[in-house]
Amino acid sequence: MTLTRLLLPLIACFAAAAAERIEAFGFTWRVPVMADWQVLNEGAESVLKLNVPRPFTEPRRPIQYALAETADFERVTIEAEVRKEPFDARQRRTSLIFVYAWRDETHFNYAHLSVDSGEQVAVHNGIFHVYGGERVRISPLTGPGTLAEGRWHKVRLEYDSTKGLVEVFVDGKTSPALRAVDLSLGAGKVGIGSFFDMGEFRRVRITGR
Repeated sequence: MTLTRLLLPLIACFAAAAAERIEAFGFTWRVPVMADWQVLNEGAESVLKLNVPRPFTEPRRPIQYALAETADFERVTIEAEVRKEPFDARQRRTSLIFVYAWRDETHFNYAHLSVDSGEQVAVHNGIFHVYGGERVRISPLTGPGTLAEGRWHKVRLEYDSTKGLVEVFVDGKTSPALRAVDLSLGAGKVGIGSFFDMGEFRRVRITGR
């Protein structure tokens, strides 16, 4: 066994211990850097705002997400209203993510919601799988973009680890905008954030078993 393989578990444990925590929507969320996030009160509404789009890692996989500190979910529904930052043509900031089946920093899945379709940009607007290396798309390329400019979108992610099935519904539609099956991870935690953009989350609810 190489020294690198021996050190990886220690590095992962250190990263988990070093993470910071914020409170929002009745949950404690673990984040890489607390200063990157802000909890705003808009009347009776709480809004969790991601202000800093930290760079992705190599291999390419997201790191800038808030992970809810809960037991692992076998079945889970995440509901939220989301709004991405204003479009920037120079930097192509277009998307937000929902993390699910999270086991550790290098083993999780996520739904990538974007203004682009998968046919326009293959690494946008889809379900992606991270298993120790670079993220891999596991959903079809077909289907329109799921986020539009300047408004809040209602998003609901449903995951059943016994079937490996995830479905993402946007703005009350009865047909899923994104869908995939993956049996490799099983139960896990959930989170919200972005691959390399900024955005806002409100009315976040997590329910499941």
